[in-house]
Amino acid sequence: MIKVKEAIIVEGKYDKIKLSNFIDGLIITTDGFGVFKDKEKQTLIRHLAEKRGILILTDSDSAGFVIRNFLKGTVPSDQIRHAFIPDISGKEKRKTRPSKEGKLGVEGISEEIIEKAIISSGAQCSSESGRKKTQKDITKTDLFIYGLSGGENSTEKRNILKKHLGLPSNMTANLLLETLNCIITRDEFISICEELFS
Repeated sequence: MIKVKEAIIVEGKYDKIKLSNFIDGLIITTDGFGVFKDKEKQTLIRHLAEKRGILILTDSDSAGFVIRNFLKGTVPSDQIRHAFIPDISGKEKRKTRPSKEGKLGVEGISEEIIEKAIISSGAQCSSESGRKKTQKDITKTDLFIYGLSGGENSTEKRNILKKHLGLPSNMTANLLLETLNCIITRDEFISICEELFS
């Protein structure tokens, strides 16, 4: 059981049930795309973000990113943490067939992977392995220098880096930059890039 200060935002009730087994904290569901029209829930999420911060943990499929991006547009960026589950093919036990994209959602991912994603996000956890970072020091220039943006093979290189770090494949360059600053230091970034691309 890990205690998380931020309110955790997930898509559905099965995600909430899954997290409740090993997370001590407030877990809010978006009810899928329901949050788009639910003004009360949007107000609640903004209030929680202001008071304690929020941690967004959606599925790694396209729908999950649509919900994540919607929430990013309604809450100031300094009040949001992002936790990402990796792309893992399969289907949840309760379902008769895989999702449209064939990826496991939050409810189908192991507790260990979810816990690692939450700790890596920079969320304030009771776990000792959680890291707090006060400064974001990997820049767009760093991405450019290592060919991760602005170049012919930039998309391919970003995909290699995302796979290496266990991040979802459909992250934008900007979201990748935000995430890198939550999970690794600039020195670690340089070391990984030199290992992968030299």
